[in-house]
Amino acid sequence: MTNPVTAFDPKAFRRALGNFATGITVITARTPGGEMSGVTANSFNSVSLDPPLILWSIDKRSGSCRIFEAATHFAVNVLAADQIDLSNHFARPSDDKFAGIAHGAGLGGAPVLPDCSAVFQCEKYETVDGGDHWILIGKVVSFDDIGRSPLLYHQGAYSVALPHARFADNAEGQAPALRALEGRLSTNLYYLMTQAVRAYQQDYQPLQLATGLRTGEARMLMVLEQDRQLSLEALLDEINLPRSEVEAAAEILQRKLLVACRDGRYQITAKGIEQAARLWQIAAAEQQKMFSAIGDDELAAFRKVLTLLAAN
Repeated sequence: MTNPVTAFDPKAFRRALGNFATGITVITARTPGGEMSGVTANSFNSVSLDPPLILWSIDKRSGSCRIFEAATHFAVNVLAADQIDLSNHFARPSDDKFAGIAHGAGLGGAPVLPDCSAVFQCEKYETVDGGDHWILIGKVVSFDDIGRSPLLYHQGAYSVALPHARFADNAEGQAPALRALEGRLSTNLYYLMTQAVRAYQQDYQPLQLATGLRTGEARMLMVLEQDRQLSLEALLDEINLPRSEVEAAAEILQRKLLVACRDGRYQITAKGIEQAARLWQIAAAEQQKMFSAIGDDELAAFRKVLTLLAAN
């Protein structure tokens, strides 16, 4: 057991608080006169379900205080794992924080950022004095559950969320570990393939999602990195997802400057190649883990069978 600290050195206190991992948000607001502000905050938390209340806090010395005081609404933009640049941008002082930043207008004019994990639009409910910070409580009047893997902050560093190893096999939405097969199931090749894919995805998919990209977006980058220019129809064949998902992925990747479209053909950008390289590293590491106990000859035969099945 450690000895409790009673002398509150601010730096030591901050380090201790850093043991509590948090998500990262950008809180935005607009005054009736049109002034806008956005601040990076990890103090966001839920307060009540009925009524739906949330809170966050802002340093009283912040130049943005007057904007949040004058605004009728504010928006909580919960950042996704690939939005570190946005977090850094809104953490720095700037005369115009929204210059060059894509955003829409939410309730009360509060700027809403695209491609986040979630967005909560709030009416100002109450402001509480909290020492050197103001605690702003908001009543949620609208929200978007976008579902991207969130960006986290722990011990002064950015982190991502991954399932705990102890519970990975029983995470919500995943099937239990495959039991020993008997009878017809043990010889049904289609059933065996689907179960094998399920087992492979248990570890691989969370790692891929932790990059901040959804499955369709990750697949598109990896396909375009191999074949640099493809039409939408060609992408549909390669990515093997519904058209609506592929079109949505193409729109998002273009907005993130990871993909460009010229003359109806999609091409990966230099920024997209960097992201694709990270995705291929994850894929290679997971493949090595899953197939390390299988011999080269068996793997060659397995690839041949898969290639023949895919060609059909």
